[in-house]
Amino acid sequence: MAAYASVVVWAFEDVDVVARWGRLRARRWGACAAPLVVCVPGLAGNVENFAFLAERVAGDDLQLVAVDLRGRGHSETTPQGTYGWERHAEDLFALADSLGFDRFGFVGQSMGASVAMKAAELRAARLEAVVLIDVAGRVDPGVGTVIGGSLARLGRSFESTDQYLSEVRASGLIDSWNSYWERAYRYDLVTTDGGVRTCTSADAVAEDRAYTATQDPHDRWSYLTMPTLLVRATREIAPGAGHVVPIAERERFRGAVPHAEVVEVDGNHLTVNTHPDLAAAVRGFLLDVPA
Repeated sequence: MAAYASVVVWAFEDVDVVARWGRLRARRWGACAAPLVVCVPGLAGNVENFAFLAERVAGDDLQLVAVDLRGRGHSETTPQGTYGWERHAEDLFALADSLGFDRFGFVGQSMGASVAMKAAELRAARLEAVVLIDVAGRVDPGVGTVIGGSLARLGRSFESTDQYLSEVRASGLIDSWNSYWERAYRYDLVTTDGGVRTCTSADAVAEDRAYTATQDPHDRWSYLTMPTLLVRATREIAPGAGHVVPIAERERFRGAVPHAEVVEVDGNHLTVNTHPDLAAAVRGFLLDVPA
C-alpha cells in the first residue's frame, strides 16, 4: 500500500526474558540504547500487533519492545492462578529491569492499556509516559459479546492455516485486512498432527477476562499522574455493538485526567492498530515527553 512505501523499517530482534511469573517473549525495534517504550497487546494479542506502529515510531530516538503476555504467542503458559493485570505488570517491570531501564514509556492496547494503568498504580514513578489505545473505563453493553465471540477460536484445531485465517476474516472485525494482520494471526499458530491450533491459551485469556470484573473501571485513572495519551477508535467494535470507549466515558476521562491528551482515529478497536494517524499521534506524543 502506498501509505507503507516510505517507511524505513528497523530489523527486529526477539529476546526471551525470565520474569517473576514466567518466561516472556519480547520483540525489539529501534536502537537498544534509545529510551525504552514497552508495548503490551490486547487480551489475545501478540507482538505482531505492534509491528505497524513500531516500524513507524522506533528508530535512533526510541526503541519499542512489544511483549507476548504469558499464555499468549511464544511466552510461557503458566498455571492457573498466575494471571491478572497486577502480575502481568510485575512481569513488565522485570522486563524493563532486564533491559537495563529503571524508567520507561508504556503503550497498551485494549487489555494492555488496563495493564498499563495497573502498572501506574503499582509504581507510577517508573513510568515516563502512558499511551492507552482504545481503553479507558466502561464499554458499551454490546462489546463483551463481540469480544467473547472473537475468542471462540482459542483452543480449537483447524485443518489448515488458510481455514483459520478465513474464519478470522469472516468475523468482519478487521475491515481493512493487510499483511500486518496476516502476520499477527499466523504468528499465533502451531502445527499439530491434524492441522494447526493457536498458541494462545484459552484458560489464560479466561482468567484475565474474569479479572476485569474485580477492578473499578474509573478509580484506576487517579494513578495516571504521568504524561498520558488516550487514543479512541471512532468506529464501533462491530456494527451495532457500540464502542470500547463510549463518548460519555471519553468525557469522563477528560474530566478525571485533565492533563491527558485525547486523540481520535478513524478505525475500530482492532483496525486502529494499523492506522497511520495512530503512529503519528503516538510518535509525536512520546517524543514530546520531557527527558
